[in-house]
Amino acid sequence: MGCKIAFIGAGSIGFTRKLLSDLLTVPEFSHMEVAFTDINEDNLRMVTSLCQRDIEANGLDIQIQATLDRREAFRDAKYVINCVRIGMLEAFATDVEIPLKYGVDQCVGDTLCIGGIMYGQRGVAAILDFCKDIREVAAPGCILLNYSNPNAMMTWAANKYGQVETYGLCHGVQHGHAQIAQALGRDKKDVDIICAGLNHQTWYISVKTEGVERTGELYPLMCQAEFARDENIRLDVMKHFGYYSTESNGHLSEYLMWYRKRPEEMEQWINYSSWIQGETAGYLRVCKESRNWFETDFPNWMKEDPLRYVPEKRSEEHGSYIIESLETGRTYRGHFNVMNNGTITNLPDECVVEVPCYVDANGISIPRVGDLPLGCAAVCSQSVWVQKLAVEAAVQGDIRLLYQAGMMDPLTGAVCTPGEICQMVDEMLIAQEKWLPQYAEEIQGAKQRMQGELLPYRPVKGFTLQEKTVEEMAVEKEKYRQMASEAAKENVK
Repeated sequence: MGCKIAFIGAGSIGFTRKLLSDLLTVPEFSHMEVAFTDINEDNLRMVTSLCQRDIEANGLDIQIQATLDRREAFRDAKYVINCVRIGMLEAFATDVEIPLKYGVDQCVGDTLCIGGIMYGQRGVAAILDFCKDIREVAAPGCILLNYSNPNAMMTWAANKYGQVETYGLCHGVQHGHAQIAQALGRDKKDVDIICAGLNHQTWYISVKTEGVERTGELYPLMCQAEFARDENIRLDVMKHFGYYSTESNGHLSEYLMWYRKRPEEMEQWINYSSWIQGETAGYLRVCKESRNWFETDFPNWMKEDPLRYVPEKRSEEHGSYIIESLETGRTYRGHFNVMNNGTITNLPDECVVEVPCYVDANGISIPRVGDLPLGCAAVCSQSVWVQKLAVEAAVQGDIRLLYQAGMMDPLTGAVCTPGEICQMVDEMLIAQEKWLPQYAEEIQGAKQRMQGELLPYRPVKGFTLQEKTVEEMAVEKEKYRQMASEAAKENVK
């Protein structure tokens, strides 16, 4: 099968290499066309060198088309895989560091809270440009597979305004599925789940073994599981709402209004076993470490044995399975982010939901889930309106809607007054000016306002670990090599 697949943000080296390896594990794809595009010439060169070496070592006759011109990469593509981070770490730092001056403490800041809202402003502007190019030069009916965060906002904008069939992909459901199976003492393949909600706020509303519903038994079993000490926020939410949620402690804590608003109480909810347990700006620290380590360690990657394209090395990322199913007809079931359109009946039709989907040669089929449990729907409903405000603000360059998105965000609104939120947004717009063309006029107004009388800052120090040096990381180089590979999805574009 000779279809063409283009990767944008291909300089996300570890992630791109993994996705390509997944695809080329499929025997029918041994003659596919592959295009890589990125704005970072050095990273594009490195990922192309690595992946081309892997391809040749596996005996495949594929020559990667690497180009800085995304339209050339998209030309005649049947699938485009998006894994960009607009603004790289420079912009990401402002997503989490400026809010700390206003008392808003985030662990990641890439999906909701004020960091995710601002990240969405950059990402939506970019993905609409990508969609324009796809409509104009890609193969008719080209499908966009979006891995970039904030996933729901990006997928929403691409479908509604980009007019390109787009599916948002994430691996959160698979990770929680494995935890549930562990708590039940079963193999993952023997535990059937239905997970539904919003990306990073998806709920395991049905868990069955041998056809028997086990959801009502889960809470005490999860509390006794080996991983329970690292999931105290997820388990607290489960205690009150009855269902386990997909996102890990640190991420989940910043989507809600309860766990990060009082610095003096945060210690009871976070630990330092890993950044994802809730460390302030933990993901930014890890991305910085990973970038520094990768720049030091990359020459060693080229000295190692190439990847082997074998089934046992294939990851759980959805992208390769979706394309395989569409092209070969083999059936695949996964949980994807799609426009709701009545799939979850107690959430708005016009929003992006994460729900079970089936894929075969006839396309992607989306079963009707029905109502979420009422409490779960209520949590998601808050986030939906923040997402809608943020998407519409990004598309229109409307600062009033952007202010409103910040005010309606649960954690931001729990910590800040409306005046503080508006001032914080102004400051972030100015810091991110070069990535926000749609706000050019509004940013000039923000600059004037920031020269006037300002509300006082209410900074929080947060709970941050010391960034490790390259020398310190070298002591555990295998650990940090793996971390650099995984984090590369988000730290180099």
